[in-house]
Amino acid sequence: MLNKKREHPKEKTSLHPRNRHRERYDFKLLTATCPKLSQFVKLNNYNDESIDFFNPEAVKTLNKALLKHYYDIDNWDIPKNYLCPPIPGRADYIHNIADLLASNSSESHGGKIPTGSKIKCLDIGTGANCVYPIIGNKEYGWSFTGADIDPIAIESANKIVAMNPFLKGKVELRLQHNPQDIFQGIIQKNELFDLTICNPPFHSSLADAQSGTVRKLTNLKGKRIIKPILNFGGQNNELWCKGGEEKFVGDMIYQSKQYASSCLWFSTLVSKQSNLKSAYRTLEGMKVEEIKTIPMSQGNKTSRIVAWTFLTQEEQKKWIDTRWNRA
Repeated sequence: MLNKKREHPKEKTSLHPRNRHRERYDFKLLTATCPKLSQFVKLNNYNDESIDFFNPEAVKTLNKALLKHYYDIDNWDIPKNYLCPPIPGRADYIHNIADLLASNSSESHGGKIPTGSKIKCLDIGTGANCVYPIIGNKEYGWSFTGADIDPIAIESANKIVAMNPFLKGKVELRLQHNPQDIFQGIIQKNELFDLTICNPPFHSSLADAQSGTVRKLTNLKGKRIIKPILNFGGQNNELWCKGGEEKFVGDMIYQSKQYASSCLWFSTLVSKQSNLKSAYRTLEGMKVEEIKTIPMSQGNKTSRIVAWTFLTQEEQKKWIDTRWNRA
């Protein structure tokens, strides 16, 4: 006897109101857009259409379908074992950070989100998938610079840009040659960015990353998993670094001081609630002018964006008047 079909909410109300992925995946639409996805769609134990999230190829093909259906990306792929990010969560970051920019424009733009290529965003650790630039450009027309320490990731992201014509001239990829540097070697002399975004390495070691993957898969499968199958992929630098998220975010905040006048808003995801205290302490030590913490959640996962600026209110207003108001 088939298990009784579960009742699901029609909307994922924890996602941002403008997020295109608030409704449950419509596999009929997605398979029509990407026929290859159909081979992975099956009825699960609850008689719902789904895919096997243990299958790396199924997860990647779902991403291809989502990016094609919602963001007009005809050609997208990543090298084997590279991070295959959840699209709804990436979109949430972009929409929430857009609201932050809108809060800056209340006087001169009536609180509207600034759009178009004049808005320049730096994506730290853009990865092989190039997803943040794709969503940010498609939703708001922003131009992006993506930075990464991995030459293969940069090559992959460049290929995605080259194979999707509307991204050409709007997304530039730069290789960070020194893994210890975050902004130096990437932000060029006299270059200005309206915001920076980052999804920092979460774990502090490979063992920690594997343990985290086991927990994630156990939650997905509903039973204990022992082997850390990396169904979402991820190279070492994508998943972990010495000191983990806490140290990476601290280093980013510390190094951002050198570029205080080069960017309106710096920002990063902070996944662990326990890391907020040290982040705030470092921000206070750097004497930033303003800090914003933006909560986010997707399913059972909670996170937040921490954003900071070194510019005073008057300097922020001048920034907007000289950059955003130009034709």
